[in-house]
Formats: sequence, structure tokens, C-alpha cells
Amino acid sequence: MTDRITMNGLKLDPKLMDFVANAALPGTGLSLETFWAGFADAVRDLMPRNRALLDKREKMQAQIDAWHLGHKGQPVDMAAYRAFLHDIGYLVPQGPDFAIETTNTDPEIAHVPGPQLVVPVMNARYALNAANARWGSLYDALYGTDALGDAPRGKEYDPARGTRVIAWAKAFLDDIAPLASGSHADVTGYQVIDGTLSPALRNTAQFAGFRGSAEAPNAVLLKNNGLHLVIRIDRGHRIGAQDKAGVADIRMESALSAIMDCEDSVAAVDADDKV
Repeated sequence: MTDRITMNGLKLDPKLMDFVANAALPGTGLSLETFWAGFADAVRDLMPRNRALLDKREKMQAQIDAWHLGHKGQPVDMAAYRAFLHDIGYLVPQGPDFAIETTNTDPEIAHVPGPQLVVPVMNARYALNAANARWGSLYDALYGTDALGDAPRGKEYDPARGTRVIAWAKAFLDDIAPLASGSHADVTGYQVIDGTLSPALRNTAQFAGFRGSAEAPNAVLLKNNGLHLVIRIDRGHRIGAQDKAGVADIRMESALSAIMDCEDSVAAVDADDKV
């Protein structure tokens, strides 16, 4: 076992000590002594509570195991089982409705309803996949699945299916970001004039930006309910070349954030994984 360093009653791995001292604390305004003193206080305060909760969990698990063994081979009486779970404190009465308030919460979590991608920070491949998965192609999702009512057949591109995909996607745009007049299906080109999308949206606030030149952008960014989508324009693309407005794809924000979860790292056994 690696030689441990004792600080404030805690036995600490030197690698973890070095990480905290030289990577985690600089710039925080906390001294090494203050950090470990506070950490030690938290351990002394929370450890007995944690042990008590673990003991309670083990006791409940033993009671539940005994109940199932005692009723082995019998039909499950859900009313009796539920009453038993209430008796041992596993189930508790539902309390009244309540509301809580907090401040300084990221808008992606506090105000925008949508999925969060959560991956363990220890696994680089998972983290990369989560970052890449935040945005996805609506055209690919429609073409490659049974979202249109039937799955694609064969490996070659099916122009008829592609036409259906584009029609569905343009109707989707009409639904979530309608134009002031007409349909996205009839647009022959998108421009940005004086900071406003042309053709104009019914709700001009849904225009969030563009990429490329204002006269001929290669991407238009729209937003709806806090989520974004990109109309990708490329008249040289196989799909865009056949589209009136040169739209080659519509990419949608599939998640609000990619959360790199430190929980697995904190629970890991050795200091290398923790660091």
C-alpha cells in the first residue's frame, strides 16, 4: 500500500494530496489547511450518519429477503406485501405537495425542459460520444428509422424515401418555426437582412444566428422552447443540390448539456482514478 500522509486525522494518498494542492485549489482562494480541515469536519460529521443509513439498508434488505423466502411458492398478495413494506419503513405515506426555490442555477437546468446526457468522467470514449451526441441529423433520423411508418430497404439511397424525409422535415419547420407567410417547403433561399432572417419568421425572436455570409449563409440557427436547430445549406451537396433553398440537412439539439459525472470517480478505490 502506498505510504499515507496524515492530515487532520485523515490518512491521505500522496497523489491525491498533490492533486488537491497543485491542481484543484489554486485560484479558489482556499488554503490547503483550510480545505483539509473542512473536509475532515465533514467526514467526522457525515460518517456516522452514513454508517447508520447503511445499517438501516442492510436491515431492510434482510427483512425483505426473509419475507420472500417465507412466501416462497405462494401467489404474491400485493396488498399484504405493500403493508409489510410500510410496516418496516421501506414505504412511507406520501406527503403534501411542496415547492422549493433556489438561485444561480444554470438556465439549461432551471428553465429549459429537456434531456441531459450524463457520462462518467473516467471514461474518455463515453465522454466523447456524449459530446458528439448532443446534436443529431433530423434527416438521418427520419431516413434510417421507422419514424415515417416504415423502415428503409436496401443499402442504396432511395430518392423517393428522401423526398418523404425532406417533406416531413419542412412541415416540422412550419410547425415549430413558422414563417410569417408561406411554407419552408417553398423557400428558394435564406438570407439575413439587417439582423433578421429572410423570409421572415412569424416569431422573429426564434432566429438565433447564422454562419457564413449574410447574403448566402451556409447555416441558419433557430430556437424553439430553448432548444436549437441548424438548417444546413450546401447547394453542392447531393441533397442540397436538389433542394429549392439548398438545404442539405437539419441538425437538432438532442440534449441540453453533457454532464461529466464525477460520482464514479469519487467512489473509485484508488487515488489514480480519483485524481
